[in-house]
Amino acid sequence: MTATAASPEVRAALRGQRIEVPSWAYGNSGTRFKVFGQPGVPRTPHEKIADAAQVHAYTGIAPIVSLHIPWDRVDDYAELAAYAADLGVRIGAINANVFQDDDYRLGSVTNPDPAIRRKALGHLLECVDIMDATGSRDLKLWFSDGTNYPGQDDIRSRQDRLAEALAATYQRLGADQRILLEYKLFEPAFYVTDVPDWGTAYAHCLKLGERAQVVIDTGHHAPGTNIEFIVAFLLREGRLGAFDFNSRFYADDDLMVGAADPFQLFRIMHEIVRADALRPGSGVNFMLDQCHNIEPKIPGQIRSVLNVQEATAKALLVDADALAAAQAAGDVLGANAVLMDAYDTDVRPLLREIRAEQGLDPDPMAAYARSGHAAKIAAERVGGQQAGWGA
Repeated sequence: MTATAASPEVRAALRGQRIEVPSWAYGNSGTRFKVFGQPGVPRTPHEKIADAAQVHAYTGIAPIVSLHIPWDRVDDYAELAAYAADLGVRIGAINANVFQDDDYRLGSVTNPDPAIRRKALGHLLECVDIMDATGSRDLKLWFSDGTNYPGQDDIRSRQDRLAEALAATYQRLGADQRILLEYKLFEPAFYVTDVPDWGTAYAHCLKLGERAQVVIDTGHHAPGTNIEFIVAFLLREGRLGAFDFNSRFYADDDLMVGAADPFQLFRIMHEIVRADALRPGSGVNFMLDQCHNIEPKIPGQIRSVLNVQEATAKALLVDADALAAAQAAGDVLGANAVLMDAYDTDVRPLLREIRAEQGLDPDPMAAYARSGHAAKIAAERVGGQQAGWGA
């Protein structure tokens, strides 16, 4: 069977797929050595949302944009949400920032200073207020908290402080709102990171309640980590709340998803499809978290969305019955061949057909390049301060 002969169910799943893009992907970013500015970069949260709307306009499956506070702070969040709706998108997760203030040098919610902990908690609660104003469901929390040296602080006490802040934030949530707790192996803390792995995040979420779930950032793992196992486990437990999709060669490189290991992305999406967690009502958010340091911003996001879409299409083409039969028979090579047959399928003709059926250009990258939009925003966005990491 060719990819274009895919079943109506596969086609419907691809049409219904939803990917959330991050507002900060459209600002200037770089390494600790240099940030490279680009023409046409947004200067305001409204312009970031306008750029996100361009990604949705060409892909048809990216109607949600995450905000990062204070990078996206405005006076009227309800107005910002209305502006997004006018452009055909909506506000998604609200990301808290408790890592860029001088007070957080020794941590935020785990800091030994109670005044600094209160300040950090106040910001988390402010983010819930913003969720109320924008209609957002998810509060995404990542903590850079940790220590660099043995003896710098008490490890157990820091976990107690973290649990206290999470509990206070959880109590503030509305009935339909969630905490999404992210973990990271290291950086900027090198000796102990207070939320270093999925097990730590999972344990805290269990204590909080059903509306606390784990975020898997695909770049936040040690080399060789089997991320699809983590995906399968958390899905089985009903605790996988979201992905932060990106790609890495070494550590948290924040490269375009699928750039370093497209086969890994396929394996992850296979677990998602097997668990019937692709549908928007599953509760799993598929978010991008990337920095486009040298490539143009909007095309970088379009390409990333297409990479996830292609991996998803391949995962949907896995012959589940044949795979189960081979597994039950102990046919090691046969089972692996079923997966490889789907992965080796060229799904691009299928996706071009589906876009055409939706009234979209079959080739989003080429369509955006032809549109002249990049030159238009470069000419319009002159003056002011370009958005970037921390602005």
